[in-house]
Amino acid sequence: MVNYSYSRELRLLTPANFSNVFKNPLRAGSPQLTILACTNEFDHPRLGLAVPKKQVKLAVDRNKIKRLLRENFRLNQHDILPLDYVIIAKGGIGKLDNNELNKLTNKLWKKIARRYKEQQQR
Repeated sequence: MVNYSYSRELRLLTPANFSNVFKNPLRAGSPQLTILACTNEFDHPRLGLAVPKKQVKLAVDRNKIKRLLRENFRLNQHDILPLDYVIIAKGGIGKLDNNELNKLTNKLWKKIARRYKEQQQR
């Protein structure tokens, strides 16, 4: 049976984990979200989130966005590549409803996978 938990091992926890992703990332973006990815030494993906107060003013809205992004990651963790990911929220993300945010995130997972495979072929 497939485990869909979101345990501590699936998170980027330290500033060093985040800075590793920011050093030389693969990027996939839209006007509302950017996903950065880089390789890791694990056999599973890990997620970090950055939802700035400058882009999403209210804490309740920031928490909702983070909750939706974590849930999308949790459900797709077995389908995406085993990389370290940082999702950065940008302006306009607060205007998306839950369904649109999920569709956008799924599209960006596929875009990252395609770019990673292209990079590996070089």
